[in-house]
Amino acid sequence: MPHWLQLMLDSLPTLLWAALIITVPLTLLSFAFGLAAGLVTALIRLFGPKPLVAVAHFYVWIFRGTPLLVQLFLIFYGLPSVGILLDAFPAALIGFTLNIGAYTSEIIRAAIGSVPKGQWEAAYSIGMSWSQAMRRTILPQAGRVAVPPLSNTFISLVKDTSLAAAITVPEMFQAAQRIVATTYEPLILYVEAAVLYLALSSVLSALQTRLEVRLNRYGGFLEARA
Repeated sequence: MPHWLQLMLDSLPTLLWAALIITVPLTLLSFAFGLAAGLVTALIRLFGPKPLVAVAHFYVWIFRGTPLLVQLFLIFYGLPSVGILLDAFPAALIGFTLNIGAYTSEIIRAAIGSVPKGQWEAAYSIGMSWSQAMRRTILPQAGRVAVPPLSNTFISLVKDTSLAAAITVPEMFQAAQRIVATTYEPLILYVEAAVLYLALSSVLSALQTRLEVRLNRYGGFLEARA
């Protein structure tokens, strides 16, 4: 068996284990928390009082306008200088959550804004309150519009988790770096890591396509769940 193939096979369990216990949980948690933060931020920017709108706008401006790697460094290496100490995984989780929240807020805000005004009027005409109209009428329609860009954001997040290696999070890319440090075979190991990220992204892209087809077939979230 060729040396490069043997090395890839030997390192594969280590990389997959790092992906399973760190990369996947970090991605899922960051996206879930970021989506919640994005929804709240979007609602504030659309319907909140002016002081909160200004705060939300500033938050989005900061986290969309600065590199994610710099944000991670500020949280993990910078905050200890003011007495805030965080372990690597929580620091990465906070950084990814805040970053994803800023991007998803713009997606959700645009999706809600795309719902025709007549939908609000129709909801109010049958006695719905603002929260009922938002929950039962507006968000299901906005969600259908938001699925493609949110899915793309999620897929990008899977790849961006590799940046967590820079703040010592033992995710898949750092696992590859550690093996490289002992084998001195960077090309083989980094290609293997790239292939694994590509495989994850390809699976998620296929799932995204199926979800979009299903939503288009049934016309929205409520029909898709029926």
